[in-house]
Amino acid sequence: MAGICEGRVVVVTGAGRGLGRAYALGLAAEGAKVVVNDLGVGTHGDDTQERPADEVVAEIRAAGGVAVANFDDVADWEGAQRIIQSAIDAFGRLDAVVNNAGFVRDRMFVSCTPEEWDAVIRVHLRGHFCVTRHAVDYWRNEAKAGRPVDARIINTSSGAGLQGSVGQSSYAAAKAGIATLTLVQAAELARYGITANGLAPNARTRMTMTAFADVMTPVEGQFDIFAPENTAPLVAWLVSEKSKHCTGQIFELIGGTIRLALGWNDGPEYDIGRRWQPEELGEKITELLAERPAPKPVYGTQ
Repeated sequence: MAGICEGRVVVVTGAGRGLGRAYALGLAAEGAKVVVNDLGVGTHGDDTQERPADEVVAEIRAAGGVAVANFDDVADWEGAQRIIQSAIDAFGRLDAVVNNAGFVRDRMFVSCTPEEWDAVIRVHLRGHFCVTRHAVDYWRNEAKAGRPVDARIINTSSGAGLQGSVGQSSYAAAKAGIATLTLVQAAELARYGITANGLAPNARTRMTMTAFADVMTPVEGQFDIFAPENTAPLVAWLVSEKSKHCTGQIFELIGGTIRLALGWNDGPEYDIGRRWQPEELGEKITELLAERPAPKPVYGTQ
């Protein structure tokens, strides 16, 4: 029986470990041909001299799947182009990009340095831009040439990006930017046959275990809610041809619970019918705050 992604060609960035590895293995098991991209860095972006992408490719091939490795930097403009080109060179086409690569530099805001800030924004936000921009160039050219395009962009946001996370200002800012980028991509690229959706995973990875090990450590004999493999079926469905009606969404998946994020929306309002005076605003703002639904708390404040 053919898998849900049979014949689809997919680039997965940061696919050497954790969620990316689970995605690559899951996609290959569903019949996709996978470019396994991983730079081999540590959780803070440090060079480890490791090549986990090769290990994932070997695992996919041993199971009868098809994959190639790529070791380029997602946030390097020319490197990102090579990532996309590796799919075209190996498999003759590209159908989906799963942007997953990233690392953290956890610091309280008062301790975060410009270098740490730039490094995190670069790998997450710029990395999403560079890889996807080259993919979109390819798909746009295909559409202009009259060839049918049914392409997928799958971005990785985070609960930190949707509601904030104490000690992760740079990471949260980058992930919030990715969520909004997803909305813009969905609106702009539909004309070319491209959908864009995002993930806010709740999974055990090298990054999350540094902050949430007490919560995410599996308990013997119980359903492993935070196993990275839990998110892989959603990624496979989003990559597949069956998801073409779904775009501009951010998904959270926790164990067996799938959730759509609603995002920012208009809240309570009051029109005074003229320009406000500064001294008038305080009382009205207090009333509006009392009317609005309570937001989800920032991670780390409970």
